[in-house]
Amino acid sequence: MTIRLVLAGCGNMGYAMLSGWLKSAKLEPRSVFVVEPNAELRRRAEHLGCHAAAEAAAIPADAVPDLVVIAVKPQVIREVTAHYKRFGDGRTSFLSIAAGTPVATFEEILGELAPVIRCMPNTPAAIGKGMMVVFSNPLVSDDVRRFVAELLSTSGVVTTIDDEGLMDAVTAVSGSGPAYIFHFIEALTIAAEKAGLPAATAKLLAMQTVFGAASLAAEADEEPSMLRQQVTSPNGTTAAALAVLMGGDRLTQLVTEAVEAARLRSIELGK
Repeated sequence: MTIRLVLAGCGNMGYAMLSGWLKSAKLEPRSVFVVEPNAELRRRAEHLGCHAAAEAAAIPADAVPDLVVIAVKPQVIREVTAHYKRFGDGRTSFLSIAAGTPVATFEEILGELAPVIRCMPNTPAAIGKGMMVVFSNPLVSDDVRRFVAELLSTSGVVTTIDDEGLMDAVTAVSGSGPAYIFHFIEALTIAAEKAGLPAATAKLLAMQTVFGAASLAAEADEEPSMLRQQVTSPNGTTAAALAVLMGGDRLTQLVTEAVEAARLRSIELGK
């Protein structure tokens, strides 16, 4: 059996990313072996045409995958990764999408020859709109870097960092960031309802406004600060609202404090 990729864990993120890889034809279903102990989740992988089993021991003894993707919760990283130590001879690369787990942890478990890539995705990756940030140890070849970047690009935008220590900041900004935006949508919806709009209309206006503004910011040549100025007429309604949000640099300070709290928590979890 020729296995190009082993996916350890087929939960929501693992399944979403796998689906994207297969739909984009970056991988053939029969070249993927999924290891997932949960029978219901395992069946999802089988429906995609992949090989699947409950345990890593079911991977054929003569199989040498190009890539093993670790897509499980950080709490079980050590236990799960240990099952793949036989691939730690340097021929197989490892990609982790687990939050807070440093490359050194995988090197410790798999051995000093293992090429390891650490990726911090976020939940919009499930619809191909994610932000993926990667860091690799020196053993990862250029070919593998390109292969992984091609796979991840099916889930959104991919960028790299050279200092793993920045992963805590990445986690705080793009990893946790969607929750901040979801909360802003909640808050704007509540404010809209209090202003007299029906609940359904309030929700629609809040969501579409955030979506549209983010899309415009992503496609426009101007910086977000310039876009803000363009929509803010002197003494107009937007100016009145921004005087509340920006007075005393209130919103920027609040978001900065939130990101720092998330960054410090990420450091704690990494220990």
